[in-house]
Amino acid sequence: MKLLYFAWLKVKIGVAAEEVALPPEVGTVAELLDWLEARGPGYAEALADRSALGVAVNQEYARPEEPVGPDDEVALFPPVTGG
Repeated sequence: MKLLYFAWLKVKIGVAAEEVALPPEVGTVAELLDWLEARGPGYAEALADRSALGVAVNQEYARPEEPVGPDDEVALFPPVTGG
């Protein structure tokens, strides 16, 4: 899986992108976020407030219950607002 991090998420995690191998128990966006949060302090800090986090799977906004797989591209970013 390819993970992309934007804005303050990139700063807290320390990388803009990475390739990861998902463990078998990760099958949804929520499970992915839980797994990432457990990877270290930077991840935990970046993912602590899920209400301040947007997720896209293969360039489509995704909800926590949506599936993810090993060939997906997942982007994590602050909520987008317009005006």
